[in-house]
Amino acid sequence: MTHSRALLSMHVAALMFGLTGIFGKLIQAGPMVIVFGRALFAVGALFLFARLFTRPILRGVTRQRFLQLAMCGFFLGVHWLTFFHAVKIAGVGIGTLGFASFPAFVVILEMIFWREQPSPRDLLKVGLICIGLVLVAPALDLSHGATTGLLWAILSGFCFAAVSVGNRLTSGHLHAVQVAFWQNIVIFICLLPFTSTALVKIDALDWVWLALLGLFCTGLAHGLFVASLTVLKARVASLFFALEPVYGILFAWYLFGEEPTLRMLLGGLLIISALALVSRAPEPA
Repeated sequence: MTHSRALLSMHVAALMFGLTGIFGKLIQAGPMVIVFGRALFAVGALFLFARLFTRPILRGVTRQRFLQLAMCGFFLGVHWLTFFHAVKIAGVGIGTLGFASFPAFVVILEMIFWREQPSPRDLLKVGLICIGLVLVAPALDLSHGATTGLLWAILSGFCFAAVSVGNRLTSGHLHAVQVAFWQNIVIFICLLPFTSTALVKIDALDWVWLALLGLFCTGLAHGLFVASLTVLKARVASLFFALEPVYGILFAWYLFGEEPTLRMLLGGLLIISALALVSRAPEPA
C-alpha cells in the first residue's frame, strides 16, 4: 500500500466511523437490537478480512487473554448501547460530541490503573473537553432530554476509554483484527438471549441499515484502519479520529436537519481540538 492510498484508506475509515450515529438514527429498532446486529455483521466482516489477509483468529488467544478480551468486549458493548441510546434521545451531534470526551477519561484511568502521571498537555486536554461539554449541553437541567442524552454519551465515552486502556493488556500479543473479532463475539453472545424475540420483528429496511452499520462502519472501517497502519505512523493515523464528530455533525445536519447551535459549534471545536492534541506526539529532545 502506498502512502497516498493509506491516507485515502484512513479518510474513508474516519468517514465510515462518523456515519455510525447516522445509522443509529435511521434504524427504528432499539439500542440493544442495533448493537446485536452491528456485532453480528461485524464478526462476519472481520472474519472475512482475517481470511483474506491471512490474519490468525485463534493464534495466541490464551485463556487469560480471552478473559481480558471478554472484559473489554463487555465495555465495548456498553459503549455502543449508551451511544445509540444518546443518539435516540439527543440526536447525532450531541451524541457524537459527548462520546468524543473519551480522551479525558483515558487520562484519568491511566493515572488510576497504570500509575501514569498526566502531563501538562494531558491536563490541558481534559480542561478543553470539560469546557467543551459545558458549552455543548443545551441546559444544565436533567429534565431536558438533550442534556440527559449528553450524559449518556459521556458515559459512552467513559466505556470506550475503558476499552482503550484495557486493550493495552493484549497489545503486542494479538493482532487488532483478532481483538475486534473476539470482542464482537462476546457482545453477540451476551445480547443474543435478550434480542432473540425482537429480531423477528425487525423490518427489512432496518436489516439493511444494520448490515451497512456492521459491514462498513465496523468491519470494513476497522480493516482499512488496520491496513493503513502498515504505512502510516500511529500518531498520524490517530489524527483522523478528530474527523469523526465533524462528519457525524455534518451528515446529521444535512440528512435530519439537526442544525448545531453556536454554543454547540464552539464546544465541539474545543473537544475536537482536544482530540487533535491527544494525537500529537511530543517532539524528541
